[in-house]
Amino acid sequence: MQRLILTALALLLAAHASLAESIARVEPPNWWVGFEHRELQLMIHGDGIGRNEPSVRHDDVTIARVVRGDSPNYLFVYLDIAEDAAPGTLELRFESDGDILTHNYELKAKNSDPGHAVGFSAKDAIYLVTPDRFANGNPANDTVEGMGDPLNRDDDYGRHGGDLAGVAAHLDYIADMGFTQLWLNPILENKVERASYHGYSTTDYYAVDPRFGTNAEFKALTDQARSMGVGMIMDQIVNHIGIGHWWMDDLPTEDWLNFQNDVTITSHARTVNLDQYASEYDRMMHTDGWFVESMPDLNQRNPLLADYLIQNSIWWIETVGLSGIRQDTWPYPDKHFMAEWARRIMQQYPDFNIVGEEWSTNPVIVSYWQRGKVNPDGYVSHLPSVFDFPLQDAVVKALTTDGPEWQSPWTSVYESLANDILYPDPLNIVIFPDNHDMDRIFTQLNEDENLFRIAIALFATMRGIPQFFYGDEILMSHTGTSSHGALRMDMPGGFEGGSSNAFTGDGLTDAERSAQEFVRTLLNWRKNRDVVHYGRYMQYAPIGDTFVYFRYDEDDTVMVVFNRSDETQRLELDRFYERINSKDTATDIMNGKQFMLDDVLVLEPMSVHILDITRPGNR
Repeated sequence: MQRLILTALALLLAAHASLAESIARVEPPNWWVGFEHRELQLMIHGDGIGRNEPSVRHDDVTIARVVRGDSPNYLFVYLDIAEDAAPGTLELRFESDGDILTHNYELKAKNSDPGHAVGFSAKDAIYLVTPDRFANGNPANDTVEGMGDPLNRDDDYGRHGGDLAGVAAHLDYIADMGFTQLWLNPILENKVERASYHGYSTTDYYAVDPRFGTNAEFKALTDQARSMGVGMIMDQIVNHIGIGHWWMDDLPTEDWLNFQNDVTITSHARTVNLDQYASEYDRMMHTDGWFVESMPDLNQRNPLLADYLIQNSIWWIETVGLSGIRQDTWPYPDKHFMAEWARRIMQQYPDFNIVGEEWSTNPVIVSYWQRGKVNPDGYVSHLPSVFDFPLQDAVVKALTTDGPEWQSPWTSVYESLANDILYPDPLNIVIFPDNHDMDRIFTQLNEDENLFRIAIALFATMRGIPQFFYGDEILMSHTGTSSHGALRMDMPGGFEGGSSNAFTGDGLTDAERSAQEFVRTLLNWRKNRDVVHYGRYMQYAPIGDTFVYFRYDEDDTVMVVFNRSDETQRLELDRFYERINSKDTATDIMNGKQFMLDDVLVLEPMSVHILDITRPGNR
């Protein structure tokens, strides 16, 4: 009898052990009380979990509904969290054939700090970093067993070992350069066999890639950066996942992916989003097609997936204390989902900011997405910011081509800015000389140091929010190749070996050191100039190789003057009477020289002058 009892007990324990193993994941792993949106979706994944009946034990939380996936291994439990619910632990119970499994789920108190999730704005300058190529702070995580794609610094598309510890070790450099926001290329798990370094093939939405660090390290990095006056912008991707995502072994529903059973590559025809003449077929081929074969395209029209993705973004904002999100490939997912995704985030964090990537040089297409735009098709966007690809293209054209004889080379920039009439909020547009997907600006400008200074000065003083790519400040270039692996090169000083160190200045050439000091001086001046952040913008039609614009408000005026000619120019000042007069004094912020703005301003060849204007009575 005793043997029978022991056998029965062993079988019972084995059954419960098996049941306990049936919960592999609960996502999100925790949540908060006090949110505007009371409903919370829990995705529960485990062997046969979909056959269980869930219940909850908590005075302030009830189950609103339960949705079962097409796979028996998923259960979607929607909780209703009372408005005045107290933080604490609730008990989730799953019952099947008399067996009961419990899971404790934590509801935290929402962060009460009013600055916890305040977004980036025109007062900021953003530093874009590809973490794998910036600095190696922890060699122990360079290669992680089971992740694939081991360290190989000789391969442009291999992992080079940069990590969050490396970024943390050089936050003082970033802050000293005058940057006030840090945008990291994606840091979430990318468990793929090749080219995982760039981060755009997410395989776990709730875990930092172990070769970069841990979730706790990301939180610590964000806290440390904030203490130094630098906010954190997270690069996110809701359009697609990496082929190695754990979902791919067991998709929750039959429509979790677009073209789930017949891989089809996107047409990339982004114009269909606003083209009144577009066919439904063309719209589908753009939004539903996979970006590449290794990036399965998510179907955001599936309401379970839509809720999952929205909650994931909110989870990272609240967990880490982000100051912004950069959303990859904005026009590729379902556009109505994207509107709801942004609406939900901004509902919860009204002072937050999000910038979406719409890579088009047509401002009609880019402006379609900015919040506040009245679109002819009735589409309402909730995206606060967009990238100004049209201006970037116009600046490079102005500095590298002459154009027709009857037109100034600066006309492309002048007309690009005249198109601001299309944008609801031009001050909240992100402007940039380059990024991680295009040739570095020094390369684009044929490695001309003077043109580099002109470009950097323009983007630092123009309306909008300037963003610069790591290493641009020391003239990083890659002439002869446009390989993405090459342009995302290692930051000098961030890795063992190498003959120079950007962080200390050791080994830099005179040209590199001079460019670095130019950027540092310019951005630290900009940091405290509200007139450049939020002042009005007035531009004058360019004449020949000269272009002049002003940033001004009731108290301050800044005059920016460019000469892209290789000859000295004499700029007659009388036509700028609306903004300056002959009694005004100008201080060139780059060299401290002061002079009167009387009749003529002499412009050295290939030069930029950024002039702080002082006038009698400071009118």
